[in-house]
Amino acid sequence: KEELDYKNMEVRNLYGPSEDTTYSTVYRFEDDQLNYIPIGIPVGDTQLYILGDNQQLLPIGVEGEICLSGESTAIGYYNKPELTDAAFVENPFVAGKRMYKTGDIGKWSPTGQVIYSGRKDDQVKIRGYRIELGEIEYQIERLEQIQQAVVLVKEIGGEREIVAYYQEVTATSIEEIKAKLSAQLPSYMVPHIFIALEEIPLNSNGKVDKKALPEPDGSAMSTAEYVAARNEIEEELVSIWEEVLQREKIGVLDDFFELGGHSLKATRVISKVQEKFEVTIDLKNLFINPTIEHLSNYVETLKWMDDKNEEELESEQDEFIL
Repeated sequence: KEELDYKNMEVRNLYGPSEDTTYSTVYRFEDDQLNYIPIGIPVGDTQLYILGDNQQLLPIGVEGEICLSGESTAIGYYNKPELTDAAFVENPFVAGKRMYKTGDIGKWSPTGQVIYSGRKDDQVKIRGYRIELGEIEYQIERLEQIQQAVVLVKEIGGEREIVAYYQEVTATSIEEIKAKLSAQLPSYMVPHIFIALEEIPLNSNGKVDKKALPEPDGSAMSTAEYVAARNEIEEELVSIWEEVLQREKIGVLDDFFELGGHSLKATRVISKVQEKFEVTIDLKNLFINPTIEHLSNYVETLKWMDDKNEEELESEQDEFIL
């Protein structure tokens, strides 16, 4: 979190899996003002490739798997032939050489540096979008108030949702975290659920113990105080939201999108609201009125206008008959 004095020290970022013996790339910091950390350029006789699913070379800026080759590349895993065959393959660009598929995701920058993005097995697909969980973790940890973050995908109410666990340096609100993340990430990458922990659990190897992370509950999904429905319209809207979101005890101040709502669920809510109250609303009305309290007021206004129009129409018809 602190700025380094590059004039009086030399700082290098070294990257390299054990399967490539020691280090494979190096990046020297020189008073950089970057929103990412490069792993640099290959060292020694290391050959580094960014490859697609068909082992094709990818252009600058396109993410793919980092693959390594050279004299430092290991022969394979001891007494694990299947694992060896999957990870150590023939180098398609240098005859007679082997290549190690790291499982890491990266891309070339325009300056010739390699930028590490995360693990291949950490990539997930949610509602048609391919998401790199490591990128979300990185953006959360860039916030001054956050010490460490872990991002997972959890099955909640029949939907896959992004859940962020974080350890604070100083107290901060979920609204503030979301606002700052929204400036750096597309909306589909901003977690719906945030869970603050006193510390991130680690296993005996010093790595994050994901199994020890708590399961999300209702309090984790909403930042609002619980307020029960206060009239018939709010009661009906609560029932609709609970059915669509597959949740219980939804309050009138809860935000639809904080509870895991998205455009597909919003469409279902709009359809049910129109059917129940016989009013005409569209998707933008839910985005503008994301709480039951606000949506209830909007529906009540529409019903009042419809009733008023009917009264005026009946009055005009009576005058015509007379």
